[in-house]
Amino acid sequence: MTDRIGPTSDDSRDAARQARSIAELLDVLWEQDRNEGPPPYLPASQLRVMNIVDREDGIRMRALTRLLGAARPSVCRLADRLQALGFIERRPCPDSGREILLILTGAGRRHLEQLRERREELLLEALATMPDRQRAAMTDGLACLQNALVDQPALRLAPEDAPPLAAPHGFERSA
Repeated sequence: MTDRIGPTSDDSRDAARQARSIAELLDVLWEQDRNEGPPPYLPASQLRVMNIVDREDGIRMRALTRLLGAARPSVCRLADRLQALGFIERRPCPDSGREILLILTGAGRRHLEQLRERREELLLEALATMPDRQRAAMTDGLACLQNALVDQPALRLAPEDAPPLAAPHGFERSA
């Protein structure tokens, strides 16, 4: 039996505040570490785009705009900058001549992987100070939080936004 906590319970509010506080601390940690990470340094907005394109490889520009909650010209400028760095590429959508797909390049994947490895190393330093039991409980709790977040409608693609072609990571698609 799964226990669901009401959205206004004290436990839920405490958990939400704790998660928010951790996110804020991680923002500071990542910013402090930016000069140690792999060059080039990417602003949070560009990194957010890369993470979404990595998760939704072949995402339509329209869907990315909706997921970011940003204006189309702003998202186009973000994509322009990432394309100039060689981290993403634009491709025409095979099922709509008016739509553009965004694909992470090999260089973009490598950059994200290096950044993620660096961030994991920073987290490992903090996790090493925790007792095993607390670390295991935290891992379970974070997995549950991740699942709950993934289920949020604002973070999901609408059926019409789904990439028209599915390709596993690491495989290039033909145009």
